[in-house]
This record gives sequence, C-alpha cells and structure tokens, in this order.
Amino acid sequence: MIRKGDLPTKLCAQCGRPFAWRKKWERVWDEVRFCSDRCRSEAKKA
Repeated sequence: MIRKGDLPTKLCAQCGRPFAWRKKWERVWDEVRFCSDRCRSEAKKA
C-alpha cells in the first residue's frame, strides 16, 4: 500500500496551498493546476 504522505503534491496556482494527488486525477495529473473548483472559478474571474 502507498501511504498518503508518499503521494506527489503540487501548489495551487490560485491560493498557493499544497494539495495531494487524487485517484480521479490519475490520467491528467500533469494538467491539474488548482486544488478545488472554487480556486479554478476564482482564477477565471481574475
């Protein structure tokens, strides 16, 4: 098993907080830039 602490992380382009890899992002991890839908929508407004 892989521990949660061993998963890759990135910094959110909007809020700057770190976020971890999720199973649903498995195929598009290189394209993920935001930690949440809220950050993604705020980035579009700015």
